[in-house]
Amino acid sequence: MHFNIPIFIPHLGCPFQCVFCNQKYISGVQNAPDIEEVHAIIRQKLSTIGGQGARVELAFFGGSFTCLSLEEQRYYLEAIQPYIAENKINGIRISTRPDFIDDERLQMLKKFQVQTIELGVQSLNDSTLKKICRGHNVADVRNAAKMIKSYGMALGIQTMVGLPGEDSAMELETAREVIALQPDCVRIYPLLVLRDTKLEQWHASGKYTPLALPEAVERVAAILEKYIENDIHVIKVGLHPSDEYAPGGKLVAGPFHTSLREMAMTKVWKRNLIQHLLPVQKNGSRKDITITVADSQYNYAIGYKSENKDYLKQYFNRVRFRRSSEIQKIQFDVDYC
Repeated sequence: MHFNIPIFIPHLGCPFQCVFCNQKYISGVQNAPDIEEVHAIIRQKLSTIGGQGARVELAFFGGSFTCLSLEEQRYYLEAIQPYIAENKINGIRISTRPDFIDDERLQMLKKFQVQTIELGVQSLNDSTLKKICRGHNVADVRNAAKMIKSYGMALGIQTMVGLPGEDSAMELETAREVIALQPDCVRIYPLLVLRDTKLEQWHASGKYTPLALPEAVERVAAILEKYIENDIHVIKVGLHPSDEYAPGGKLVAGPFHTSLREMAMTKVWKRNLIQHLLPVQKNGSRKDITITVADSQYNYAIGYKSENKDYLKQYFNRVRFRRSSEIQKIQFDVDYC
């Protein structure tokens, strides 16, 4: 099993302010932790992790880690080394900006057992990046990705749906560009309007309207289909549940939902099932059907709130789903009786 120990360093080091960004709200942390706090977090998390063979990774999230000075980066990284030496932690993961990647930084990160670098990319459209005040361009992303892989580190890419001025076609083009970079993992986030951001001002003035939840689900589903087809590992869709997104919190507007991934994968599976099952069934008599899917896809295939199973009941007498460890991705076997 894999476990992450997250250490949040909200907005620490980043010289830019994207229109949507307020990392203090996103992470739920107001100040960067000192070393004693880092040790306390690690000890507490390690006490909850049990079992042989568990892989534990320390993850610096929330800010742009490589925007810190080398001295500040070393300050945090050195604190983790004793846990690595004792095999309590197996590696380090950081998130950062693509324009703050260079040989000097990568050499130090490699020395201190950083194994994965996730790049906050958001879009691979230069016009969009300029509009959201991202502070880097697409060429920076390509260059950073190439350098990270050349150092033997795993590459992560984070993108968003619903950015100002972007439609589904533009998001799919970003997905195709991401696929070309061959990352080891990706994350997909919906753009949310948070308090005390430039985006909140745009929303209030009518300059920006966030995606409605159904549209966000469809757009994420379209991207997921591309990634699944190309064996791109999606480790996260949407944001973690937080009191910040409850009524009266920092969320002003936008498609926040704790089950965004399940809802999007429901759409992926619904299209898959309709494409392969209904053309046959519409030309024959009603039957019972058993659909066998991969273990990891079982809930998605049935659908959020059983949406897909209920849909198929319009065409089949009885619909059953079964798990299998032998089936891959979104393939499935069908038995009729």
